[in-house]
Amino acid sequence: MSNLTMHTMLAALTLAAATSLHAQADWTAVDKALGRSGAAQAGGVYKYSFPRGDLEVSVGATRIRPALALGSWVAFKRTSDGKSLAMGDLVLMPDEMPAVMSRLQQGGVEQMAVHNHLAGETPHVVYMHIMGKGDAEAIGRTIHDALSTTKTPLAAPPAVMPLRLDLDTVGVAAALGVAGKGSGGVYQVSVPRPETIRENGEEIPPSMGVATAINFQPTTTGRAVTTGDFVLLPNEVNPVIRALRANGIAVTALHTHLLMDQPHVLFMHFWGDDDALKLARGLRAALDATAMTAGRSTK
Repeated sequence: MSNLTMHTMLAALTLAAATSLHAQADWTAVDKALGRSGAAQAGGVYKYSFPRGDLEVSVGATRIRPALALGSWVAFKRTSDGKSLAMGDLVLMPDEMPAVMSRLQQGGVEQMAVHNHLAGETPHVVYMHIMGKGDAEAIGRTIHDALSTTKTPLAAPPAVMPLRLDLDTVGVAAALGVAGKGSGGVYQVSVPRPETIRENGEEIPPSMGVATAINFQPTTTGRAVTTGDFVLLPNEVNPVIRALRANGIAVTALHTHLLMDQPHVLFMHFWGDDDALKLARGLRAALDATAMTAGRSTK
């Protein structure tokens, strides 16, 4: 059997598994509560995206596309006790944060972290990581009510022509050692950790925000900006810092997104602005300093 045939069969099995899991868990009530449909992900996860297309955020001369670093999201999965677990990351203006936090707390959705991802952006944005467990529809209503206090576009987005991705994605994937996919004019790569990560004993699949995310947005010919976050064990943190800095990529934040995680992982956000292939090679060097080996496709 050829490698291509094997990869095709594995992709079909993965899609079938995700579709089967979605069929078993009916998220229709959550769709209604959040005002839009989500998308089935690997690991029995159902994810909703709320791009902050209302924001005009720049780092230096680069206008940030929502798919690069301005995408609010929330993901749900069923738990073994028949309840639902929700995790997410909300992109907020600083003056939006107090009302959002109040609404979430009132509805039993907790905060895991509030911090920056970028550095030197104009205007400044903050990121609120959230978690809730219980009735999925009630959690969805709480999150919708919280977002309704902001300028986040809540209506289901209209169908639009995909943005052109002016990037050598084949070259980037080869240099990075991991293939990604285009979304909203951004090349997005996801690298899962080999360990199973649990929060309060509940398994958190990579698609719920515990996979390393690497995004590229093309700028001028052959160049790009890159940002995202590495999911790291404590002993990997400083080797990755050294690898990134040695390749001209800045570390913009280091913090947690979880509270009771086992094994404990930290999240390192980064920023680079350079030749796209050079950035990909630098990020590959950082991946090589971890237990996340290259050669996996984005899920």
